[in-house]
Amino acid sequence: MSTGPNRILDEFAKLMTDAAGAAQGVRREVETAFRGQAERILNTMDVVQREEFEVVRDMAVKAREENARLAARIEALEAKLGADGEPASEAGPASRKRPAKK
Repeated sequence: MSTGPNRILDEFAKLMTDAAGAAQGVRREVETAFRGQAERILNTMDVVQREEFEVVRDMAVKAREENARLAARIEALEAKLGADGEPASEAGPASRKRPAKK
């Protein structure tokens, strides 16, 4: 059995090792509690999850591409019709008269 200063140092080292282990356990418990609380707060704030954001962003990109495609198609059709909006083979709007209402 050790006596004197060596025994005191051994006991102190054992105490510090136990304290470090307990501190790590407390740290893990605090982290778990903090994560749980943060998750509850974020759920009540209606924060969008990353996956949902990515899906909506992809939908918006596709919608913009479709919009650009349709705009180009409209421009091509308008160019075919001419500047006044009538097909080139038909007369202008003055030649078309509506029947009078009675």
